[in-house]
Amino acid sequence: MDKLMEFLPFMLEGAVVTVELFVLTLVISLPLGLPIALGSNSRIKPLSFLCKVYVWIFRGTPLLLQLFFFYFFFPLVLDIQMNAFITVVFTYVLNYAAYFAEIYRGGINSIDRGQYEAAHALGLSRRQTMGDIILPQTMKAILPPVVNEAITLVKDTALASSLPVIELMKATNSAVNRMTDMTPFFFAAIIYLIMTFVLTVIAGRLERHFSRYDAKGEW
Repeated sequence: MDKLMEFLPFMLEGAVVTVELFVLTLVISLPLGLPIALGSNSRIKPLSFLCKVYVWIFRGTPLLLQLFFFYFFFPLVLDIQMNAFITVVFTYVLNYAAYFAEIYRGGINSIDRGQYEAAHALGLSRRQTMGDIILPQTMKAILPPVVNEAITLVKDTALASSLPVIELMKATNSAVNRMTDMTPFFFAAIIYLIMTFVLTVIAGRLERHFSRYDAKGEW
C-alpha cells in the first residue's frame, strides 16, 4: 500500500491528461461531424464525394495506425515538430468526427420525407427546414449512439499510451513495472469506470429531458 500511495499521484496526473484528451476530442469532434454529415448529403457531388471518402478513410483504418501516421507525418513530411499531446488530440478529433458524421447522417436520413415536403409547402428555405425542423429532431434521435461513442472514446484514450503521452494507461503501466504488482490496474479500472458512470448519468438525464417533450407532444 505504501508503494501504491507513492505512485497514486502519478496515476492521477495521468487521469487528468486522459480527461483533457477526452474533453478536447469531444468538444471539437462533435460540432465538426455535423458539417461533414451535411456535406455527405449535399447535392454538390464533389463535396459529397470528399466527405464520404474522409469518413471511409478514418472509419476504415485503425485509430492506432492513424496515431502513428500523424506522429511521424508532421516531422518527416512537413518538417513540423508537433507536441505529442497535440498530435494525439488532432488524430482523435479527425477519427471521431468521422464517426459522429455518420451518426448525424443516419439521424438526418431517419426523418420522414413528409416533413421536408411540409416545410417546403410552408415556404421555408432548405436552410430553415434543416435548422428549425430536421436538426432538432435529429439531435434527440442520435443521443444514444453519441453517448455510446463518447463512452468508447473514454476507453480509446488508452491508445495514446503508444505515443509519448503520459495518460492514465501509460502511468499505470509505469507503476506496475516499478512495483511488480498488478494493483495499479485495478485502480485504473476504477477510474475508467467512474468516467463512464458519469457519462451514463448525464445521458440518462438528457434522455429524460427530451422525453418530457414527447409526453407533451411537442416534437
